[in-house]
Amino acid sequence: MTTHRHPTPPPSPDPGDQPSPLAPEPASPRAACTPAPPDLTGSPFESESFTSATFVWVGSGPLLALAGVWVVTRIGMLLLLLRDTLGVGGVGREVYVLYQHWYQEFAHGTFPVNDVTWQYPPGAGLVIMGPGVLPWLTYFQAFVALTLLADAVVALALARADIDRVTHGAWVWVCGLPLLLHLPLARYDVQATALAVLALLALRSRSTAGHVLGGALAALGALVKVWPVLALIGTRRGRTSRDAWISAAVTATALLATLALCFSHSLDFLRQQGSRGIQIESLGGTALALARAAGAWPGTAEYRYGAFEYVGPYVSSIGRLALLLTVLSFVWLLIWRIRARTWTEATPSDAALTAVLLFTVTSRVISPQYMIWLLGLTAVCVTSRSTVMRPVALLLLPAAALSSLAYPILYEEVVAGTSRGLAVMLVRNALLLAAALLAARRLWTSSVALPE
Repeated sequence: MTTHRHPTPPPSPDPGDQPSPLAPEPASPRAACTPAPPDLTGSPFESESFTSATFVWVGSGPLLALAGVWVVTRIGMLLLLLRDTLGVGGVGREVYVLYQHWYQEFAHGTFPVNDVTWQYPPGAGLVIMGPGVLPWLTYFQAFVALTLLADAVVALALARADIDRVTHGAWVWVCGLPLLLHLPLARYDVQATALAVLALLALRSRSTAGHVLGGALAALGALVKVWPVLALIGTRRGRTSRDAWISAAVTATALLATLALCFSHSLDFLRQQGSRGIQIESLGGTALALARAAGAWPGTAEYRYGAFEYVGPYVSSIGRLALLLTVLSFVWLLIWRIRARTWTEATPSDAALTAVLLFTVTSRVISPQYMIWLLGLTAVCVTSRSTVMRPVALLLLPAAALSSLAYPILYEEVVAGTSRGLAVMLVRNALLLAAALLAARRLWTSSVALPE
């Protein structure tokens, strides 16, 4: 047998031997030097078969399917909103009564004064005033149109992030939001979520301009509804964080100064936040509802500060406990930030979802529209193949469906504390708590713990 000293050149590739577009790309030299994340759970969620079977390829063809599903589901949401009789009904009242009332106050150059329902940062005023750019429509019509526009922008941004990846972030958003029925069209949380989603996607850029834009968008979102600032908590240490946080500080300062010059009472919302009690849909509220059902607590539910809250003994103590847990969550996030050693493309979005989940489950208030935030952040996470939040997504989707069952469908039973209403809230909040704890564990294990 003759042994060749030099290897023969490889044969010309045959078209039939080309890799499938769904096959993973070969690892780059740089990727080969980067340690892979540890095997976090050994669960079926981590298997290749699970990933391939459940991810959706969002390319040029399926984009038409995505658009079709968006159109059909949004028409359904619009029809529900126009009828607005599902369950307790009146979901749209927040827009054509409360938001429109605030809009008229802004037209007189002032933020709402001595209004216990105004509990939002001054940037929210920009969203409330937004329908004024469509004067040929009624306030309600213009608000819903702008909400749909923000929804479409989120779907397009996620679809663009999904292209050339075996991921399904856009589908999570497009199919997940209708689980909340018509509620998202009658709240301004879609706009706040859009700013957070765009901020996280911009922060993935390797350019300084992308980091600056991400910081600015996060600051705008924070001035609309506070929580979008958490989009910056997982930015990579060093120049990325510095650029993003400086941009956020400059943007927030400039906008706050502008609003303070143009409107009076821009910071009155702070006085209302401190007076909030325990909302019936919060985890603390569920604990009180269980105690009331068992005959161990004599309190009642009353409509206060724009929502039903529990009134009675131990409510203030549970409120202080919730505040303590929120502080401890913040401390944990700071410790994670200091000790984190491994950053991937998905780390900022994974950290943002974890932070919002922790602050949600420890809050005295869990309004149903909070699920809009979690769905948006979940969608951003799963646009990246390196995310560790896929099992968390599987907990949040049924939690969203249960939220719409609790409000508006069974809201009277939730307020009354019937066995069915209590069961819905117990399962929904158990899913949220499990999602928060699982997200925290997986974030820590993927970025702090060293691979074995």
